[in-house]
Formats: sequence, structure tokens, C-alpha cells
Amino acid sequence: MVVVLNPNEVVLKAGDTNQVFENNKIDGKLIVTNQRLYFKAVKTGLEKFNLEIMFDNILEVIYYSNGFLVNTKGLNVVTRDGRTFAFPLKQRDEFGQLINSMY
Repeated sequence: MVVVLNPNEVVLKAGDTNQVFENNKIDGKLIVTNQRLYFKAVKTGLEKFNLEIMFDNILEVIYYSNGFLVNTKGLNVVTRDGRTFAFPLKQRDEFGQLINSMY
């Protein structure tokens, strides 16, 4: 998995997560840079599920926690065009604070 960065772009934080696209669970990495937010699929051949969100397109970041016995924490990122992306993350608070400080 290779992320092509823009000039002066720096990776600030990265972590394992997954996404559900078209009833498929796609394992990948959530990558926060100083310019944008990426979701990159881990397996080759799934590049069509890669996602890029510019910080000026983020409307809101919502923290969530699901489950009673198995606690799943994560972030919902709501974009200005009305789409919502859910990222289950072990380091939800750190990612959320970082993303909130960027937009």
C-alpha cells in the first residue's frame, strides 16, 4: 500500500480500520495528513474503495461507541455533501482530536 503525498504533505497519524462499501467489509488504514484524510484498502485489487476527504469538506466528526460486551469505538465523519463515513478505531479519541483541529 503506497500513499502518494502532495508537496509539503506530512502523515500525522495512521491506524487500522475497516469500511463497509456495497455490503463488503474492506480492511484498510485511516491516514491523517496535514492536508487531508485518507482511507486506503490493504488488499490489492480493492483500490476502488480508497477514499480521500479534504478537511474543508468535513462538516462534523461524531464519536461513537457500540456494543455491550464487545465495545467498538470509532468516528463518523460527515461531509458537506451529506455523506457519512464510519471508521471503527481503537485510538478514536486521538484521531478525533487531530481531525477536529484540522478543519
